[in-house]
Amino acid sequence: MPTQSIETPDDIVIEISNVWKIFGDKADEALHAIREDGLSKSQVLDTYNAVVGVADVSLSVKRGEIFCVMGLSGSGKSTLVRHLNRLLEPTSGKIMIDGTDVMALNPKELQKFRNLKIGMVFQNFALLPHRSVLDNVAMPLEIRSMNKNERIRLATKMLKTVELGAWGNKYAHELSGGMQQRVGLARALAADPEVLLMDEPFSALDPLIRRQLQDEFIKLSAVMKKTTLFITHDLDEAVRIGDRIAIMRDGRIIQTGTAEDIVMNPADDYVADFVAGISRLKIVRAHAVMQPLSEYQVSNGLPPQDAPRVQEDESLSQLIRLAIDVEMPIIVHRNGVDIGVVTRRDILQVVVEGTEVS
Repeated sequence: MPTQSIETPDDIVIEISNVWKIFGDKADEALHAIREDGLSKSQVLDTYNAVVGVADVSLSVKRGEIFCVMGLSGSGKSTLVRHLNRLLEPTSGKIMIDGTDVMALNPKELQKFRNLKIGMVFQNFALLPHRSVLDNVAMPLEIRSMNKNERIRLATKMLKTVELGAWGNKYAHELSGGMQQRVGLARALAADPEVLLMDEPFSALDPLIRRQLQDEFIKLSAVMKKTTLFITHDLDEAVRIGDRIAIMRDGRIIQTGTAEDIVMNPADDYVADFVAGISRLKIVRAHAVMQPLSEYQVSNGLPPQDAPRVQEDESLSQLIRLAIDVEMPIIVHRNGVDIGVVTRRDILQVVVEGTEVS
């Protein structure tokens, strides 16, 4: 999982409020019926010949955060992300990006906003076959009317960042799928956007290449600190990449939280089934396993002064290693202050619970 820092908890870059998207000629009528009569998706389809794509979604993304939206095909995740740059117009709701009301922009303002503020990476690469790799990366800068020397300089720099510095004169058909996706990422980043939208960017790649690109993206994100909305159908990918995750189903967000939140406290059976196969070893941290120090002391007294100590964000896998080596409880501390205790029983309970739902 990423380790990059978020600037401040209240520094929100993306804020989506009560967004609905209903496809069909009677979308407004359908939305009114949903609000007044509580119609289901199937009832909306039968009555109004309309399809609910996104249903009353609200979320916020902090500056520098990688926020993953995860769901199966048809859950509404890709429909949702296309609202942020108004490739799709919502039926209802509000979208704010870095203080700008996206829905209030006129066509000229929207074009400028997309060009300056938002970069997007697609699943299908979307490279122009008649342009060289370098010219593909430079295209957003060309749209800005940047002079040729400067845009070539910046595009060359970005290609080096994604480790394709020697491939600038090649064409898309000469590159592997993984290399083409690197070019797509370089193009999105070349214009230095505030927000990066990534719609299942690695899902068309082979598993090994996909994992390599995930690792590269995590490293790149730690350096560039772009606010990112990352769409995926793969929970393992969301866990590896995301600072936080939202799980969607039938157009609605079912649960939002860190990977640890979702794995340890699934909101319902649907989410529990999703996380059943996820290993807890590197997701669950000491603060989620520990007993508060005061509770431990009531039953056991003070823990030994020479007991091993760990930070509250120590992984479950490391706790297991410590528990193998020593029989004493493990003290958990925050900023040098002891706040809890982890016993072998606590560790076993978390491991067994994870095994039972797998």
